[in-house]
Amino acid sequence: MRTSTAPGRPKSGNEEAIGRSRGGLSTKIHARVDALGNPTGFALSPGQAHDLDGADALLPDLEAAILIADKAFDAQERVIEPLPQAGKMAVIPPKANRKDPRPYDRDLYKARHLIENFFAKLKQYRAIATRYDKRAVHFLGAIHLAAAVIWLN
Repeated sequence: MRTSTAPGRPKSGNEEAIGRSRGGLSTKIHARVDALGNPTGFALSPGQAHDLDGADALLPDLEAAILIADKAFDAQERVIEPLPQAGKMAVIPPKANRKDPRPYDRDLYKARHLIENFFAKLKQYRAIATRYDKRAVHFLGAIHLAAAVIWLN
């Protein structure tokens, strides 16, 4: 008995958002929160992808006047320059290897704990922390559901 040898749908890997990093197979969740720590947007990328991939997905529809982010977002062409052109302010500490460090508001940067608190709440859901779902759309749906519960509490 012969099985079909017809080619299937090409696998691009984008529909699963699973990547290999030092710890094994993983997925990065990129999130955006408002001034109260409530989630306003999500994006997924493979585990080995840089954080700027999430910035490319989340920053174009940023409604806030101020973006508070960590050093990973210190990219001149992709983040720092487009924000003032859109009338927004960036509060991002400069990377240690910058030749001319930019100033940033240290007091305003302290509010970045809101995103860390949101991720701590999100990881309380076992299905999110361990990624039970194979497909990225199902995993993103679970993230949206958990975020809705967090928002309502």
